[in-house]
Amino acid sequence: MPEEPQENISGGADGSAAAVFETGEAGTRAEAVVDELGRRYWQKTYGGKDAFESLVRTILSQNTSDVASQPAHDALMERYGSDDSDLAAALADAEQSQLAETISSAGLYNQKSEMIIGAAERICAEYGGADGFDAFVREEEPSDVRESLLDIHGVGPKTADCVLLFSGGRDGVFPVDTHVHRIARRMGLAPADADHETVREHLEADVPPEKCGFGHTAMIQFGREYCSARKPACLDGPEACPLYDLCDRVGVDEVAESVVDPAAAGGE
Repeated sequence: MPEEPQENISGGADGSAAAVFETGEAGTRAEAVVDELGRRYWQKTYGGKDAFESLVRTILSQNTSDVASQPAHDALMERYGSDDSDLAAALADAEQSQLAETISSAGLYNQKSEMIIGAAERICAEYGGADGFDAFVREEEPSDVRESLLDIHGVGPKTADCVLLFSGGRDGVFPVDTHVHRIARRMGLAPADADHETVREHLEADVPPEKCGFGHTAMIQFGREYCSARKPACLDGPEACPLYDLCDRVGVDEVAESVVDPAAAGGE
């Protein structure tokens, strides 16, 4: 098995690196894809991260890279996350302009600071603070947690699912970001014109629950290394992509060496 990626694709440096599922005879092509990724990338267990901090981290990561959002998260935690205070309470009382300055490296800092303060106020009012919110995410039915998260301004499906996965450690949760959305449709694991929610529904139906969390992080890593938006590895020949035989390559013309979004190419 290749060495672990230099960056922890679960979103933190403290995750455990134990194998969490066996690869064998797959029941669906989507499962076969995840199994192959399981042979290529190190598998991890999920859960255990503070729910409110996970929510803040995911909001900061919206529409930007980890390289930009990580310093913003670190600066926020340094200013507002002292060990003896409730992070949600501290952010609910934060001055918006000061918070915006603190997270400026993440981009869209005015909007994100407003969303974070609004989420903190909501969580303090409904759950009594970060600890109560953490218990809610870990203990209640995932569908109820997801619905409540989606009702918070600025929280979309991917943000909600990341909180469920990285904090709650819930099986059967397959967050869909830009990489997953592109790859699932390009490979033919979901309809070519599927939106993010439809892709999620297909993946969660076709991938066993215990493999979904790994599938999310590994597919992101695969997208960065092999299946980029503009130049997927398959344009260099079948041998260049380890998942070539499992992929429909919707929107990829290997002869013309051109790539379009799967929705523009049609497909089944």
